[in-house]
Amino acid sequence: MGCVGLVLPPAAPADPASTAAAPAAPAPRAPINLAAFDRSERRVRLPDGITLGYVDRGPRDGRPVVLIHGYTNDARNWAPLLPYLDTRLRLILVDLRGHGASSKPPCCYDRIDMAYDVRLLMDHLGIRRADVIGHSLGSIIAQTFAETWPQRVRSVVLISSTGGYRTGCTKGPPADAPPLPQLRAALLRQHDPIDPNGRFMSDWYGTTQPSDPELLRLQKRDAARIPVRVWLAILDQAVTGIDLQTTLPRLKAPTLLLWGAKDTLMGEDDRCSLMRALHQAQVKIFKNYGHNPFWQDPAAVAAAINPFLAKT
Repeated sequence: MGCVGLVLPPAAPADPASTAAAPAAPAPRAPINLAAFDRSERRVRLPDGITLGYVDRGPRDGRPVVLIHGYTNDARNWAPLLPYLDTRLRLILVDLRGHGASSKPPCCYDRIDMAYDVRLLMDHLGIRRADVIGHSLGSIIAQTFAETWPQRVRSVVLISSTGGYRTGCTKGPPADAPPLPQLRAALLRQHDPIDPNGRFMSDWYGTTQPSDPELLRLQKRDAARIPVRVWLAILDQAVTGIDLQTTLPRLKAPTLLLWGAKDTLMGEDDRCSLMRALHQAQVKIFKNYGHNPFWQDPAAVAAAINPFLAKT
């Protein structure tokens, strides 16, 4: 199944000539204290009835940036990247509905439902406009937010994202591609609570893991606490069979697209479909990284994000 994120059939690696090697990383910075991070999380009940968990870091008068995690992750997933982002930014890290400290209702998990939660959270915090950064499933929520409420978005950063199916991009999955029905079948064999140390969770996280084993332990623990019915609801409503190409032309905000060339979840087809839909977007492909590049080299990812935000 590969590492955490939106599971799609992997595609062939991108042409090396079109990829950019990661810049030399600066000296490592002090990691986030995970226990203190967790204690800083707040919860708010939104007007739509959802209780959303979130972390609000940085100066209150700083430029607001909303970070949206991937499938079965939570706000803590961004911890490796945080020390490298511009310290003048106000960072709002969201637990999407169904994840982390947020509500896990029987429904509804469409991408517009989750994007609406983000809008209501911004309303609660008095944030009129923000930069929005999303990873994997979170990148689809970020796309949807920017398409639906363009006046609320200054710029968009999409990490390990996709534009869905687009004619001329699909070459067909390789024989060993992990189709969505395979993930669904595996989920149907699980029972609550999922074993965080079992084979299913080990396969789900795969080989693209953070350098901090405690972060991985906590992320696996939290993902295992998500009820199986919620894993399935998100998969069925926000992942399977969604049409992204129809709405992508509405995304007018300055956009930065980041991928790892070794991503086995979002491959060449996904890059093609998104770059063709957002032909004015800036693009950076890290040739040595996979689906979670900000776990593998957070300094390099921040070195792409910081100047982009500074110019928009």
